[in-house]
Amino acid sequence: MSSIFGQLFRITTWGESHGGGVGVVIDGCPPRIPLSEDDIQPDLDRRRPGQSEIVTPRQEEDRCEILSGVFEGRTLGSPISIMIRNKDARPEAYAEMKEKFRPSHADYTYQAKYGIRNWQGGGRASARETIGRVAAAAVAKKVLAAHIAPGLEIVAYVKSIHELIAHVDPDTVTTAQVESNIVRTGDPRAVEPMTARIKQARSDGDSLGGVIECVVRNCPPGLGEPVFDKLDSDLARAVLSLPATKGFEIGSGFAGTRMTGAEHNDPFEMDGERVRTTRNYSGGIQGGISNGENIIFRVAFKPTATIMKEQQTVTAEGADTELTARGRHDPCVLPRAVPMVEAMTGLVLCDHALRHHAQCRLPDHPESAAG
Repeated sequence: MSSIFGQLFRITTWGESHGGGVGVVIDGCPPRIPLSEDDIQPDLDRRRPGQSEIVTPRQEEDRCEILSGVFEGRTLGSPISIMIRNKDARPEAYAEMKEKFRPSHADYTYQAKYGIRNWQGGGRASARETIGRVAAAAVAKKVLAAHIAPGLEIVAYVKSIHELIAHVDPDTVTTAQVESNIVRTGDPRAVEPMTARIKQARSDGDSLGGVIECVVRNCPPGLGEPVFDKLDSDLARAVLSLPATKGFEIGSGFAGTRMTGAEHNDPFEMDGERVRTTRNYSGGIQGGISNGENIIFRVAFKPTATIMKEQQTVTAEGADTELTARGRHDPCVLPRAVPMVEAMTGLVLCDHALRHHAQCRLPDHPESAAG
């Protein structure tokens, strides 16, 4: 099972939804970075369950413990191990799923691949696994701020839920605006209708999907490793590894297919000593390498697979049956997925920044590419 992500800044996540805990081991973090549990906890608080009336009611404190790799408040350069204990696990709620596969979930495919599965809340396939990613990304952001891109910002927000679309300016939206509402959208006018739609879905025993948009501001030019590790392809791989994701587009995305080249190209101009583009249909990445403009992409999330309606399914023995799911679930994953998208973005940028520095910022080439 592949649980490792990254080349130089490499993480390994571990743990299951209803086991003793979840966590991450980080390899390749530079030494002497100031780091404490207080630096990690705010991002875990944004991701944790039970934080509002429109997410799963599971109550977890999600308090992190740094077990290694930090001494006297600074990283050592050795592996950093972070653990978060499960406190509110209720595996008995999933007893029926031991024999029945939940439609559109990972139950059948895990069984088909491994011949064994943890049926308690989905085990490794649960979104609870993403805690390790979010914790590691908090460390990655410290590395970026300390050494590589002090002004870099990553802001994700809910762009749409079901058929409701928020109108957000990616160039100006702030984390404070996103965190000011339980939906985590940057459009105040969309909060009430989106909240009502999610509550209605929960009342109906159903679920909703939507789109999260993410903007990276003040990213230095030069990040990305063509041809196979282009920055946009690695961002796509990263966010599509999150549970419930179904699509990725960057810049103009699929809308660009309805434009001509003359309409879509981003003309260059000089802004003082800096090369800029007059528009940004490229989404901040050209040829797989960041160009210094805002990186803007979108991620599609499907409706939560676990719903409280009777559905047709089969048993592990191959008999037709029905299943009405139980347990505690998000009727819409998007509000809690916002920090997950930001986390995967931060991990990719940190890894690529270190790779760029290793290859291009040689001591005898101070004039090498920016970044």
